[in-house]
Amino acid sequence: MERPTGALRIKLDRLGIALSGLCVVHCVGSILLVGLLGLGGQWLLAPEIHEIGLGLAIVVGAVTIGLGAMRHKQVGPLFLGSFGLALMATALFVPHGVAEAGLTIAGVICVATAHILNLRLHSF
Repeated sequence: MERPTGALRIKLDRLGIALSGLCVVHCVGSILLVGLLGLGGQWLLAPEIHEIGLGLAIVVGAVTIGLGAMRHKQVGPLFLGSFGLALMATALFVPHGVAEAGLTIAGVICVATAHILNLRLHSF
């Protein structure tokens, strides 16, 4: 199997950052819209949206953080990203609500930070 090019790794890390940001926006935005305005609860807080989005973010995060660690040989982003991925995976198994949102947000912050570190450590 061919190793991904540097440009592809950069794009994947950027995709991971974008997915992490979307997770946070979805969690916080959904809670605010439903809690304050009572709007869109049946769609915004649907567990399926969270499960699919979080599952996709976990896969992208695991692949790109792993590729980055193999490339730059630094374990910091790998440990931080792995911790974040564990928090995100845990969020898939707790009841839908505040605990789930807290685990998701904490996890995606760790993973997004690991993606940013990967980008900073990437050298051509």
